[in-house]
Amino acid sequence: MYKHILSNYASFNLTNQKISNILVAIDGSEHSFKAAEYAIDLAKSFGAHLYAVTVTYIPASENLSQKDVINKSLIEDNIDNNDRKDAGKWFESFTQNAKENDIQLKTELINSARSVDYVILEYAERQKIDLIMVGTRGRTGFKKLLLGSIASSIVTYAHCPVMVVK
Repeated sequence: MYKHILSNYASFNLTNQKISNILVAIDGSEHSFKAAEYAIDLAKSFGAHLYAVTVTYIPASENLSQKDVINKSLIEDNIDNNDRKDAGKWFESFTQNAKENDIQLKTELINSARSVDYVILEYAERQKIDLIMVGTRGRTGFKKLLLGSIASSIVTYAHCPVMVVK
């Protein structure tokens, strides 16, 4: 559906590149869901495998007292459970859409003390991703999964093309 749009941009012509693996970062924001829609269409157009990842930043335990570590552990367990529920909801319709379009999809929830952009970039390299898709802005509050600064960092440091969707 979007292949004709991309072919109009000489500097970003995906039609001449082999796109086998597409990664979309999903955080529950409207922008990330739009990126997921584009990812489905592009994966179908290119016959590519699709990877969907949700990353939650959990601060490191360095320099915390034993009481703080225990409290942090309880918070992490709660965050992990909530994130799994959220990611399950987000991935459910996405998975159904991928199946309907005969697209191979792998979904993954990653909790990390590393920055979200670092985790996404590392995942993309490990999976040999050819195109990363992110939303322009993500959710706010404690669950900062994808922000404008994260999208910007991914564009700057990615080993492959990045499509930012708003």
